[in-house]
Amino acid sequence: MGWHQELMIGFDLETTGTDPRTARIVTAAVIEVRDGEPAGRREWLADPGVPIPPDAVAVHGISNERAAAEGRPADQVADAVAEALTGYWRAGAPVVAYNAAFDLTLLSAELLRYGLPSLADRLGGADVGPVLDPYTIDRWADRYRRGKRTLEAVCTEYGVVLGSAHDASADALAAARLARAIAGRHPKVASLGLAELHRSQIEWYAAWAADFQGFLRRKGDPTAVVDGHWPLRELTGERV
Repeated sequence: MGWHQELMIGFDLETTGTDPRTARIVTAAVIEVRDGEPAGRREWLADPGVPIPPDAVAVHGISNERAAAEGRPADQVADAVAEALTGYWRAGAPVVAYNAAFDLTLLSAELLRYGLPSLADRLGGADVGPVLDPYTIDRWADRYRRGKRTLEAVCTEYGVVLGSAHDASADALAAARLARAIAGRHPKVASLGLAELHRSQIEWYAAWAADFQGFLRRKGDPTAVVDGHWPLRELTGERV
């Protein structure tokens, strides 16, 4: 039985912005998925401690008023999400996140911001993982396909139903189903063990970042830098 036929943990954050080092968590979802169906879920609504910009509200629909009235303190949410994810990793279950480098970096930045143990600290110093990122896997497995690689577009490509886009629970479930569908279409992906697939994604993401950085520089931006770290980007010690 391949990894895509076993337990996967869908994970998604909706946030205040698009920079994972400075944006804050607004909602989070962690969903157990077996055979493509949800078997359990945990959801959080946070008071991010900063205003939610109007463009972010327009994406996920969580207003400042609702976050302040119903949300838990941001440090408590970050701590609870980190404990949930690391608990699954300790049990050997893969966490699936679409564009994982964004969500996991943002969560790590929140932990740093509030002086909480990092993901690695919670794992006894072990590397974070295994992580499955359908964004990275699909881009390697079907590298010549044209078109967008958004969650919505890739779900359409693989016939995965996406509920309410930019809802953390819907996106987390879709990510897990998408990982399963990609493995079903691409035997080379399905045949890899979780540890090998995790290591491969590190290489695939770094290669993509280097290629994209080169493209940007050839197109006229000689200082362009594309961070090639996956599944976590580097963070400074600043708690901004």
